[in-house]
Parts: sequence; C-alpha cells; structure tokens
Amino acid sequence: GIRYVVDTGFARIKRYSFRNKVEQLQVERISQAAAKQRAGRCGRVASGICIRLYAEDDHAKRAEYTDPEILRSSLAGVILRMLSLGLGDVEEFPFIDPPSSRAIADGYALLQELGAIEIEGDGSHRLTHIGRQVAKLPVDPRVGRIIFAAHKEGSLNEVIVIAAALSVQDPRDRPMERAQAADEAQKRFDDERSDFMGFLKLWKFFIDALEEESSRKLNRHCRDLFLSYNRLREWRDTVFQLRELVGEMNWQVEEPSLDPSRFAAIHRALLTGLLGNVGLKSEDAGYQGARGIKFYIHPGSTLAKKGTRWVMAAELTETTRLFARPVGGLAPKGSETVGAPLVKKTQSEPHWEKKAAQVVAMERGTLYGIPLYVNRRVPFGPINPREARKIFIRHALVDGDYDSRAPFFVHNQKLLAEIQQLEHKSRRPDVLVDDELIHAFYDSRIPEGVWSDTKLTAWRSEAERENRRLLFLEREDLMRHEAAGITTAQFPSELEMAGHVFALDYLHDPGGPRDGVTLTISLIALNQVNAAQCEWLVPGLIREKVAQLVRSLPQKLRHRLGTPSDFAERFVVAEAAGSGPLLDVIIRFARTELNVTIPVDSFRMETIGVHLFMNFLVIDEHGRQLALGRNLAQIRSEHGGRAEERFSELAKPRSGMTGITA
Repeated sequence: GIRYVVDTGFARIKRYSFRNKVEQLQVERISQAAAKQRAGRCGRVASGICIRLYAEDDHAKRAEYTDPEILRSSLAGVILRMLSLGLGDVEEFPFIDPPSSRAIADGYALLQELGAIEIEGDGSHRLTHIGRQVAKLPVDPRVGRIIFAAHKEGSLNEVIVIAAALSVQDPRDRPMERAQAADEAQKRFDDERSDFMGFLKLWKFFIDALEEESSRKLNRHCRDLFLSYNRLREWRDTVFQLRELVGEMNWQVEEPSLDPSRFAAIHRALLTGLLGNVGLKSEDAGYQGARGIKFYIHPGSTLAKKGTRWVMAAELTETTRLFARPVGGLAPKGSETVGAPLVKKTQSEPHWEKKAAQVVAMERGTLYGIPLYVNRRVPFGPINPREARKIFIRHALVDGDYDSRAPFFVHNQKLLAEIQQLEHKSRRPDVLVDDELIHAFYDSRIPEGVWSDTKLTAWRSEAERENRRLLFLEREDLMRHEAAGITTAQFPSELEMAGHVFALDYLHDPGGPRDGVTLTISLIALNQVNAAQCEWLVPGLIREKVAQLVRSLPQKLRHRLGTPSDFAERFVVAEAAGSGPLLDVIIRFARTELNVTIPVDSFRMETIGVHLFMNFLVIDEHGRQLALGRNLAQIRSEHGGRAEERFSELAKPRSGMTGITA
C-alpha cells in the first residue's frame, strides 16, 4: 500500500465566475480537510508518513473545509431541475450551504438566455416548452438546449454524439511533454472548420473499431493515438443513454453522417446553447468575448493556428490564460438570428434618404457587447416614429429633397422656385418666408406616423377625398412682402442680339462665380454678342449700376452730379438701353444735361459690385460648359477662332444639294 505522501498544499480547484460566466481552474491552497484526506492515503493499511511542504502555522490558518460545489458552480442546472420538479423558488429552499443571491440571479439569467424560463407578471419564473423538454435530459442545460435545437434543425443524429462528448471528460489525451506527438497522432480526426466535427470523425473511428478489433487490440490502438479507451466507452454509454431518452420523447435518432452539408445545421443547433461563448477575432491572437472578456483558442484545437474571424466555444476555462475549447467557426448572421432576443440594437445618424423615400438610421447590433454588425441601414420610423416624422417633414417636404409627382408637392416646389427667383432678381433674400413657417404648415396638417413616401401616400389617399388642396401652399403664405417692381420687363428671362436669343439666369450668391446675371451663349453665336449692350445688363439692375459708377467718381465730380440715386433715375428715364457703351453714354448725358465733363478714366471700375457686370457662360452643342467669366474679350480670344470655324462649317451647303436651281 501507500506508505508515503508528499503534500504540496496546492490543488487546481474548479470555480465558476459569475461575473465573466467562465470556468476557472486556478491553483489554490487546499483546506485543512483536504490536507487530512491526503495524509489519510498513506495510513490505510499501516502507519505511514505525510510530508507537507508548508509550515504548520500555514496549515492552521487555512479554511477548515473546501467550499461545497454548490457555491462554486453555475446554478442553472439546479434551478431548472427544481422548477421541473415543483420544489418552489430556489431562494427559499433550505440548502445546508445556501448560495448567494448573485449566483441565483446568474442561474436564472442563463436559463433566460437559453429560452428555458420566462418571467411572470408577479416576478416569478415559469418553465417554457423548451425548458420542460430540456429538463428531461440529465445533462447541462446548455447541452440540453443544443439537443432540443438539433431536433428542430434535423441534425439530431450528429448533435447527440457531440452533446455526449461535451458531457464527459475529453477522451483525447494531450500530455504536456508529448503534446506534438499527440497532435500528430490525432490529426486524422481534425476538421479545419470545427473541433465539433472532429468529434464525429472520432466517433466513427471508435464505433468501427469496436466491430473490427478485439478489446485488447483496440485498447493498445487507443494508447498509440493518445486516446483513453475507458473515456471512449463512457462517451459511447452516454450517447446510448441520450438516444434512449430522446426516443422516449418520440424523437428519431440514427447513426451520424459525416456529410459536409450538415455543417450549418449542426452549428446552428450548437449555437443555441453557446451564445455566451461567442468570440470575435481581435487584432492580436485573442478573441473578444461576451461581457468584455478576452480569450484564446486552446493550443490543442484545430483552429488554434489558422483561426477564423468568428468562433463559438463549448467552454471557457481559465488556467494560465482564458482558453476556449472545443471551438467551431460560425457566421455572425447565425448569432444574430439565433440570439435575436439578446441582441442589443442602437441607432445613430437618423436621416432622410431620397432614393429609399424614407427616414433611415445606421444601426449597430451587439451580443453581450460583441459587435455583430455596424452601420446597417434600417428604417427609423418603426423605432422612433415622432423623430422620423420631423426629419421627413424637414428634409423631404421643406427642403424639397423628395422625388415625388404628388400634385401638392409639384405645385409647392414650383411656387417656391418662383419666389426664390424673385429673390435672386431683386437681390433681396427676404421675400420668401423662413423654413420654420413652411415646416409649421406641414406639421399642422400631416398626422403622427407619417415618415415615408409610402405612409404619406396612404394618408393622402384618404385625407384628400375631403380636401384636395389640403397640402397646397398659397403664394401669400410664402411671401413676406409683394416684391414690387420684380416684373418680366425689369428682369427678362432672355436677351435678343443680332438675331439670336440668349437665355438669362439670375442668382443672388455674393462671392460666387455666378452671382448676378448670367448670359448663356452657344459657341456658334459667341462672336454675335454685343459687348456694349451687355454692359447695360437688364432694366432692373441698370439704376444700381449707374449709381455705383457715380459713387466711384472723385468727390469733386460726384458733387456736381447730385445724389447718385437721383442721377441714375434721370439717366434711365432719358437714355435708351443699349444706345452705346454705358460709360460713353453716361459721359455724354452728364455733359449735355449738367454741363459736367467726366474723363473716362475717372470711373474706378474696381469698386463696382461684381454682380453688376454681365456673366458669360459659353456652351457647346451638347450643353457642356466651355467657358465662364465676365471678360467677354478674353473669352473671345480663347474661343472666338473655334466659334468662327464652327459657324463656317454650318454655313457650308449640304452634300448632294449642289446644282439645284430655282
């Protein structure tokens, strides 16, 4: 028998971390009771000697007993069994060593994650259909949930084998001193996608070997492959027991298949019980796990070297590091689907999208803090109808960023464009009412729940039966004042010169390249533009231009001409537009009417507002811009030759038309 025992005073003790939801296998000091048990091993048949490698006072300070297992394990299985047996609330059960409220809350949380319980209105817990089925299986609730899901997924044949493997000690040995040899021997059972699929290969090997080899030969074969024959038999017995139990539930089970097409169904079932053990690959070799933890794939795993972006693990155990084993790859979409009730969704940047014709937001989905997806476009209306309605009114209807042929919208946009054009012509940005008044108009008429084109159309189809012009704006609603003097005669839409008609555009954009009046010229007509006539701009702006020219004169001359506005008014009444170069006509008018001689170089043209010089836009036959500027002479020097060539080409007689006489 054993006569001597050496007690180091330490042991690896398994504890469950309620905070991180992982198993811890840390080296701890043993209790006095454990030390006495070790000493007792050397005195069973005769007196023995126990050598303790620690001081006697250290022994005296240690805990009298090792913590009972119920205080260092997850209580999910205990709670599930108590609920199924009708033993009442776990908080009130008379345990010899009652667990903490934190441990009880953790157990309930895990059962909720698995969908095994639901909370009643009075705060009590009730088993769901899933919970009642899982309670019939004498395995960990996570494993039971996996088996239930496998029945739904049609992968029960394979998952029963994997579930049994997760319920017993791993039959594969990997001694530290011969780790590489063990990895090489067991390589035949590896699956590069998942350790779980490796269990199926190992199962097939063992079942086939049982039929083909004797027990002694198989035992030796297992040792060569670093496999535990006894644990393999325990695994087989567990599989048979689980098959018998699910058979009593009228679930059909057969031998598993190694068909690769079964991979997705198998892993969807596994994921239902392992949602809390999902990980996303970090920049280093680790994985970001649930609730802010970081773990690493165990070196003995097939995925340890190659890795994959997303993994799920059967267990997370903390030794020297937090290791995951066994693990399998998965797609984040699977986590999102299976863990839908647990996915936390946050939305940001709600905005109107013209193409989608609705208010959308960028959504971020996380599972226990792990980002499953980011910046996913989702409709914002169902999430926050009130805010979505405000955004819809503001950006689609008020700002006009809306592609709609609805009569009210076409009418309102046309009316707004007309009034904005009045502002550009008069260079007064105070004609159109501000956006808040337009927003208030729509806000008072459009009901809650309208935040997209579809919603608006559906509401209008009913509301406009009683009032077809319910959303029609009126001109007086949009104008602060009448903008008197802004007529077509004062601000024409086109200008005629040398038999050509040129379009005029107006824009009030101080500092912008198109501020003022822009004359659009086709290339072929560039040399037909009358520069002197363009100096007169349009009737609505000539008074301002003349007044500014007078203000640019030296004070002695300016004083003799009277106030600039009065001079400009008399000049416009007396002189016909386009009767010559503007400066020459002003000089002549001052000499004739006021007997004042103005040298032509007295005008300081650099002080005149840029908008009071005609802007010239030259385009080709396809409407593409060739030049834009206010110096007509420079534009002609750059493009006049090309314009002349183009004009000559068009002036040539067409081929086939020669020789025709009247």
